[in-house]
Amino acid sequence: MPQPDDTRVLSPQLLRAWPLPEPEGDKATRGTVLVVGGSRYTPGAVLLAGTAALRAGAGVLQLATAADNAQALSIAVPEAMVVDLPTTEDGSVDGDGSDRLFELVGRADVIVIGPGLDDIEETASLMRRVFEAAADGARFVVDAYALGALSRQPGLLSTKADGTVLTPNVDEAERLLDREPSGDLDADAAAVVERFGAVVSLYGHVAAPDGGAWRDENADVGLGTSGSGDVASGIVAGLLARGADPAQAACWGTFLHATAGQRLVERMGRTGYLARELVDEIPAALSAI
Repeated sequence: MPQPDDTRVLSPQLLRAWPLPEPEGDKATRGTVLVVGGSRYTPGAVLLAGTAALRAGAGVLQLATAADNAQALSIAVPEAMVVDLPTTEDGSVDGDGSDRLFELVGRADVIVIGPGLDDIEETASLMRRVFEAAADGARFVVDAYALGALSRQPGLLSTKADGTVLTPNVDEAERLLDREPSGDLDADAAAVVERFGAVVSLYGHVAAPDGGAWRDENADVGLGTSGSGDVASGIVAGLLARGADPAQAACWGTFLHATAGQRLVERMGRTGYLARELVDEIPAALSAI
């Protein structure tokens, strides 16, 4: 497990020496991101993650969400294909999914699962089916309620860990570790990696299965706003889609998320900006590096 002295601080200089794959060709060469999430009451999480993926460089976006919201979401995000998912009586996405969903899963380069889902058992069932339907080589970003499902059924990730980034906040890390975080988030991120075998981005602290460890020191309090985590997950997905490996996508995504917040601080102050405003700052944050 990495020790604190092994942790590298993320900076523009470090990232420039670790350049992202350059986009070339048409949209297909920049990868397809499929976001699976939402419920009757939380459609915005899917919108934020999906638009952040596009802003980070993904070529094609597909959104799969609760049937109640699919039409409205297709209007709100005209750049995306939107498919409706069956829901339970309570408005949660049904864990059985749909044939149309699994067709898309089988063709997607990157699958984000979790934003806006709100039922642990249904989410666990849906995750299992999504992992089974995914193509060899597909990458995953696991967030929000999908992390809760994973904490209860760690074996869900067993065959997909190599291509996965987990994006827990501190509360989700507590469930993944089945203990309170230690206060040393570098060590806690490494402990999540040790348990699940995937790259982890925990509140600005990134750890990889090969022992790599990085820390962002650029984030500010304003990032602690509703929907901010969905944006962060979408950025990572977009970077994966354009060819970054999981550790690189997690490091660049963590730094870009923080930098987008800093750009808003300059105009709006340390708090009060919205997660959807972070999305529009992503291309400029990328260009600045």
